[in-house]
Amino acid sequence: MTTDALHELAEALNDGALTTDDDRLRAATADRSGKIADGLPLAVVDAQSVADVQAVLRIAQAHSIPVVTRGAGTGLAGGAIAGGGEISLSVASMRRILEVNADDQLAVVEPGIINADLNAALEEHGMWWAPDPASRAISSVGGNIATNAGGLLCAKYGVTREAVLGLDVVVPGGELLHLGRRTVKGVTGYDLTSLMIGSEGTLGVVVGATLKLRPLVPGTPWTIGAQFTNERTAAEACAAITAARIRPAIMELVGGVGLSVLAQYTGADLEGAFVLVQADDHDAEQTANAAAEVLRSFGGVVEQTDDLERAAHLAEIRRQMMPAMESVGTVLVEDVAVPRSRMADMFSICNEIGARHGVMIANVAHAGDGNLHPSFVFPESEPTEAVWAAAEEVFAQCMALGGTLTGEHGVGVLKARWLRQELGDAQYALQQRIKSAFDPEGIMNPGKMFG
Repeated sequence: MTTDALHELAEALNDGALTTDDDRLRAATADRSGKIADGLPLAVVDAQSVADVQAVLRIAQAHSIPVVTRGAGTGLAGGAIAGGGEISLSVASMRRILEVNADDQLAVVEPGIINADLNAALEEHGMWWAPDPASRAISSVGGNIATNAGGLLCAKYGVTREAVLGLDVVVPGGELLHLGRRTVKGVTGYDLTSLMIGSEGTLGVVVGATLKLRPLVPGTPWTIGAQFTNERTAAEACAAITAARIRPAIMELVGGVGLSVLAQYTGADLEGAFVLVQADDHDAEQTANAAAEVLRSFGGVVEQTDDLERAAHLAEIRRQMMPAMESVGTVLVEDVAVPRSRMADMFSICNEIGARHGVMIANVAHAGDGNLHPSFVFPESEPTEAVWAAAEEVFAQCMALGGTLTGEHGVGVLKARWLRQELGDAQYALQQRIKSAFDPEGIMNPGKMFG
């Protein structure tokens, strides 16, 4: 049956779209999470068009072959890794901008386009797309949609769901659905567009997206770098900025463990905790002044600038955290979110758990929205029992504070075992029934989210 399916795929697709090359198969088993799938997929398909995706899902459904959709492969939860008996369906080559409409402030794009490339192209139209993951130079719009990605600008501009108007989706069997709209408002029927965003390829394959754009932000941004003696005080200062109704575009916090690793990596004089704040638009200086006043009231040593070169240097302190951690070991980047008023507690909890289990936990937070990234750094190639035990305690304590298992990376395979714990039995069962309505044969990204 598998041989028949591969033959049908080869007949339906253009030459070169289907490959069983060993290197390509191995590459499809991993993403940036560090998780590697068991076994090699049957094949990799490099889709060039909507018709290619329809052919794959039609043939896969007929032969009950699982399909794992993949974009740039930058995910951090193992959501796009393909294993034994599965087809890895890559949409990375589908990266055209089909339309830019500045009057209606929208763009229609294919899923494989890279965030940074999209915004570079939109700049000449005086527009931009707001989702801003730290991986924006290498992550794809389709991947952002699959995980409802966030990023540094979430504090002011929100997550991916708030920047998508409509989606074109191929569902199992090959049918193409046009979800959503081109209008700013619209409440006809159930909101299947929002349902699809964050579904991690478990319901269908996004082959096109109508994106909500924004005019380029006017004025010069003002940037703040503030050092604190400890991360709890830094977190309390960030929460106080939010409580004071001050709304910067970016507010990031690098905790003590991470900052010491970064100091070792860069040679910079960094210790304690570091807060990055950036304000934009016409009131940027006023907003920065107000935020700086709060930071100083909590003991922060504040640098404030509108010099773009200096601002870029301050931003790099945050953006270099990932390579810094990777320089000292294997990194498991986790992703939890708590109410902003409990962020300081979550930093303290992670430090206590890490010390008790003998595991390095370097914490970085999108402090404007309470989304923390406890990053477990260890010398082994795979997480040890101590790492997983520490992670399980982090998740449990996060939920006890009224938080969630994932703010932007998704559930994938890494958090599937804890999903029921957060949702509860009734909601977990309901979500499984929703998946079955889209995917009755269970071929879409099996093992992800629901385990």
